[in-house]
Amino acid sequence: MNAAITRRTLLGSTSALAVAALTSPALGTEAPQRVGGPHLRVGCCAYSYRDFLTGKRQPFMTLTDFLNAVAEAGADGVELTAYYFPQSPSQAYLRNLVRRAFLLGLDINGTAVGNRFTLPPGEERNREIRMVKQWIDYSVDLGAPCLRIFAGTPPKGVADEQAMQWVIECCNECCEYAATRGVMLALENHGGVVATADGVLRIMQAVQSPWFGMKLDGGNFHTADPYADLARCAPWAITTHIKTEVYPSGRRQKADLARIVSILRAARYRGYLHLEYEGAEDPLVAIPRTLHQLETLTK
Repeated sequence: MNAAITRRTLLGSTSALAVAALTSPALGTEAPQRVGGPHLRVGCCAYSYRDFLTGKRQPFMTLTDFLNAVAEAGADGVELTAYYFPQSPSQAYLRNLVRRAFLLGLDINGTAVGNRFTLPPGEERNREIRMVKQWIDYSVDLGAPCLRIFAGTPPKGVADEQAMQWVIECCNECCEYAATRGVMLALENHGGVVATADGVLRIMQAVQSPWFGMKLDGGNFHTADPYADLARCAPWAITTHIKTEVYPSGRRQKADLARIVSILRAARYRGYLHLEYEGAEDPLVAIPRTLHQLETLTK
């Protein structure tokens, strides 16, 4: 691409962005520009402890308990998932989490919200956008530089192409707000219209904002070769989920964590490897062991 031609010139409107993304996968937003070599740190998602945070398993945990647990396990940072917060957390609640994380030497590196953007214009979609914007504000209060978002599945009878255009529109609107608050939005490869590398990259290439990137989830491609898809997407990763299983052609098998780390190194990724544990083994046993394994692999 001619460096003198800006992305704004190439794709001057939301509708043009959507058309370009859906018809020309090779054209679009550049991957983040890195300097230096790869730099990997190890973190943990609150979602890894979901059954304890919801009281489904004992011991019941608060988010403060979660911070204590991952600090003891040796993590450097955390991703705090919206599901485990009070519905409208107070400023005091958020400040206390920030204080505890700081005293434990933990970065609150990201937050995560469960939204759906595959919706036509209207009040239902507006509610989803408002929720994401609210969590952008909470992310600022928590000192988190990044918020994980979803795309979603198309409504019944709606083609993927149309649903993708709606996702692009929503992401563009939210990115405009995120830019005013200094928070990056990271779209996760999480089924629906982003179940494949092609789907994710089409949206990556259409949302023209420096405040937009990818949450690369190591276990969410259920394609014939998930590792190849991870390698295709890794240049766009601004944050990650590392899982202990992969699903080639939908068949569950143990993840090759060394291979995933190697893929990220090859992409010169600089950032966190956030463990998102979904395995069958007792999380209180498996999570500390896996964090230690990741720490060893990042050396």
